[in-house]
Formats: sequence, C-alpha cells, structure tokens
Amino acid sequence: MNILAVETSSEACSCALLLADGSLRERYELAPREHTQLLLPMIDSLLEEAGLALGAVDCFAFGRGPGSFTGVRIAASAIQGLALAVDRPVVGVSSLAALAAGSGKVGESVLAVFDARMGEVYLGAFHLDARGLPSACQDEQLAAAETISLPDGGHWHGVGAGWPAHGQHLARRLGQRLMSVAANQLPRAEYVARLADAPARAGQGVVAEHALPNYLRRDVATPRRVD
Repeated sequence: MNILAVETSSEACSCALLLADGSLRERYELAPREHTQLLLPMIDSLLEEAGLALGAVDCFAFGRGPGSFTGVRIAASAIQGLALAVDRPVVGVSSLAALAAGSGKVGESVLAVFDARMGEVYLGAFHLDARGLPSACQDEQLAAAETISLPDGGHWHGVGAGWPAHGQHLARRLGQRLMSVAANQLPRAEYVARLADAPARAGQGVVAEHALPNYLRRDVATPRRVD
C-alpha cells in the first residue's frame, strides 16, 4: 500500500510517504505556527518526488493527538480533505505513540510526555517490540505531573518536550526506574506512517468524516458555555 501521513501535533511539521515497496520519504521542518503554510506544499513536493498522483495513495494517516490543539486540528482537516478528494480511508495514530516509536528504544519501555499547559502533561506509556513498534501499557492521560498515574515496575526511558517543564516531578516519582530522558524528541510523520501500515492493511481505516482528533482535554476542544 501507498500511505501518506502527516504529523503536526507539536512545533514540528512533517509529512511522509510510505510506499508499497517498503521505502519511505519524508519532509520535516521545525517551524512553530507555520504548519498551515507548510503542510500542503510539503505534501505536493513529496508526491512529485515519488512520481505519484494523489489518487495513487491507498490510505491516509495523521497524528490524531494529543498535543497542540491547533496543530492536531490542522492535521485532521488536511487529511480529511485529501481523503475525501480521492475517496480513500484514513487511519488516526496516537501522536504519543509516534513519539515513542521514534525514540529508538527497541525492546524497551518509554514514557512519552507532552506539555499540556495549564500545569498538566499528556502522558503515554509504551513498550517497544523488536521492530520498535509501541504497544500501550495504560491509557493515555492528561493530568498534573505530580498526580498523573505512572506504570508500575520496570525501567523507563523518558521522551518528549514535556520533560523540561515537568520532568522534575516525574523523575522524583520514578526514582531509579527512570533510565534516560530525550527531551528534544518530537513526533514525526515517518512513524505515523509506519504505525498506520498494519491497520491500513487490515482494512481498519475509517471514512474521512470519521477521522477525528483526540484532544484529551475536552474543555478546550469544546469551550464551556458562558451564560
């Protein structure tokens, strides 16, 4: 299958094309607040380089969040529009899982953390298999670092931009179970594409209008009514 993926849940903007022959091409740029201007030209450039028309894409994938509310919405909207144009299915991939997959900690356990603002973090706990693909150890969460539920036992590698702001609390709670931290790691479309491959092949994609973001913070996604 040819899978086109996008990931814009953080300061990084990226798109990737996983081709039927197993090769992968990617565009990646660290460009806060420029995702809207960059994403579609990136996609056009990627397709042109691969010599593919949009109709040759078999499935679309996007980093569904959690993460930046605006960034996640940009990815969902762009992929919905492209998938609708050529009537193709969409696979949503956890942005935290994509972050964990990019950590390189094959066979290890990873705590992927984003800064959720408002004194809180988005946290996902994953174990990476021999191929580097993550499986969730618990549900993804949104809470203060001092109170968020952490997995029991084992040794953990921290990854993600939430560690500089909240790592002190997390490290104190994990103690000697925390083996390393890579705070500069950001999720990339490459790993969204790779994580979408199996569900796409299994026919688990959804129609474009059902490809929805996962914000976790419901009161931001749906503003409270003020009477």
